[in-house]
Order: sequence, then structure tokens, then C-alpha cells
Amino acid sequence: MKGSAMSAQLVEPYAEALMSLAKDTGKVDDFADYSRSFLTAFKESEEFRFFIANPLLDAEEQKGVLKSICGKDIDAYFLNFLFLLVDRRRIAFSEALFERFIALQRELKNIVLAQITCATALSREQEDAIAEQVKSITGSNNIELEITTDTSLIGGVIIKVGSQVFDASLRGQIRRISMGLLGTN
Repeated sequence: MKGSAMSAQLVEPYAEALMSLAKDTGKVDDFADYSRSFLTAFKESEEFRFFIANPLLDAEEQKGVLKSICGKDIDAYFLNFLFLLVDRRRIAFSEALFERFIALQRELKNIVLAQITCATALSREQEDAIAEQVKSITGSNNIELEITTDTSLIGGVIIKVGSQVFDASLRGQIRRISMGLLGTN
């Protein structure tokens, strides 16, 4: 808990600074896209996570690798922000920082995040149907779906919007039936 509180204290000012820069340059959505790309890289590459978290690497070496990874398509302001994180030895917190920045972008744009967990991959039609259902539940027209698969659900989906959880999974139904049979509510 102490580590996460410390991390939050370090992350919040940088996420807010990145949001301020994004607003000033009119690139909030672009910066959110770059942040999502970095988060995808964190999920998919253990080497990238090690590279980012390694405090022993030379700052100029880290900047050079970041510049080559990002390529020419990345915004110069965003790249300079990454370099600032390297210089201040805060690049190790970039995963949490980008998650917080995306949360700030959602707040700014009034986007509701619906975390969907399903047993198998969803078709486009199923995703659209879930998005419509989330829209009717929340009353918001701006919905972002974050979809993960979990084969232990057996079938169905679990939808989490904020603190509300809608469990329409087969595993959840079996659990509710067993609790009913055992007389526990």
C-alpha cells in the first residue's frame, strides 16, 4: 500500500502536466493514443518493461532507444515529455502515469469505461450490443470498452462500469445456484 501511495504521489503531477501540455497543444486524443501504445508495449514485451524500469541504464541510451522505438510519427512534445521522464528518473513510473493520463482524458471527454470480461472473443456485433447496453445503463453516449478474455467464465460476460458489476457469466450463475442450494445469500 505504501508503495502505491508513493507511486500515486509521483504519478499524479506528471499525468496532470502531460494533460496540460496536451490541452495547450490541442492533442489530447493523440497523446491518449500514444499512451495506449505504450501500455500495449508494456503488456506485450517483458524486455520493454525491463528497459523502462532499469535505473542502471544511461539516460542518453534510454532516450536513443525511446526515439528509435517511437519513430518519426510520434509528436515532438510527447517525445520530449518522455525525455523529461528519463532525465528526472521517473520513466519507471510511466506505465502508471499513462494509465492515469488516459483516465484524465476519459474524465475530460466524459467517456465511460466499461471493462468487459468474456469467456471467448466477442464479435463486432456482440461488442456493439454490449456498448448499447452500457449506454442505456449509464445514460452516456461516450463509451469505451476494455475487453479481456477469461476462459474460466465458461460462457457469458461480466461487465464492470465504475463500481457496478453485472455478472452474466455461466460461472457466476453456477455460483449463485450453489449458494441458493446451500442456503447462503
